[in-house]
Amino acid sequence: MQNNNRVYLAGHTGLVGSAILEELKIEGFTNILTKTHNELDLLKSQNVENFFKTEKPEIVILAAARVGGIVANNSLPAEFIYENLQIQNNIIHNAYLNGVKRLLFLGSSCIYPKHSHQPIKEEYLLTGELEPTNEPYAIAKIAGIKMCQSYNRQYGTNYICAMPTNIYGINDNFHPENSHVIPGLIYKIHNAKTKNEQSVTIWGTGRPKREFLNSKDLAIACLYLLKNYSENQIINVGSGEEYSIQELAKIICEVIGYKGNIVFDINKPDGTQRKLLDSSRLEKLGWKKKINLKSGLKDTYNWFLENISKTLACK
Repeated sequence: MQNNNRVYLAGHTGLVGSAILEELKIEGFTNILTKTHNELDLLKSQNVENFFKTEKPEIVILAAARVGGIVANNSLPAEFIYENLQIQNNIIHNAYLNGVKRLLFLGSSCIYPKHSHQPIKEEYLLTGELEPTNEPYAIAKIAGIKMCQSYNRQYGTNYICAMPTNIYGINDNFHPENSHVIPGLIYKIHNAKTKNEQSVTIWGTGRPKREFLNSKDLAIACLYLLKNYSENQIINVGSGEEYSIQELAKIICEVIGYKGNIVFDINKPDGTQRKLLDSSRLEKLGWKKKINLKSGLKDTYNWFLENISKTLACK
């Protein structure tokens, strides 16, 4: 991987993609290919085919995906499985057809069975049933993994698959209904503080535990893997630390300065109780996360205040 390689970054405007784009620039890459959705609709096979034939990227980073939290996954299962399969199929197949040297496919920790032993090792994939609330998304991601592995085996490509834990950071989606847990909580708690509400209600019991990694740390890990990893086996990318949703909510309240009460709606689903990745394989290669949760949350909230809070005006 050389700094003058033509690198196509799919999904460069999203949470993960924007962090990877920034890291590519920091590391001195000078030939980065990016396209907005209006410029290139990744759901349209012919458009993707034309792009690869014209631009001839040498390295592809596949960070484009239909993503969302538990509400979005429950409400839009058809969109989640169709769009993710379509994006993956179009990009991976056209990468092969056009001789792409290296491809990094980003999956998700939700690919693992709901009742996996903790921490979750890479070999636990496909050893049990998935969490029902995000099964369509997980199945699409598993298909992307198997597609990369199959092309490696049949065609001798060098496509690698990284499985990040729960990612948060600047450029996240803070929509009150379609966001993941951290931006969703930031929005709710900020909203409650702004409106001087005495309490804020959160889905579930607050007991499930989650691992969180800042998008900047993930971006560094992605480039590290492209330079140092070539195995067909998937590889986990996590922080090694987990927090209950209740603990997370308390930290976010501290960051925002909200003094009200947290109320848990136990009639709403919790999702998987624990989802801690075993990232020892990646750490043995020499990578470790740098940003602690509270510091990362402060940066994320400050970005939210500067960029999003007025757009998502409290109602």
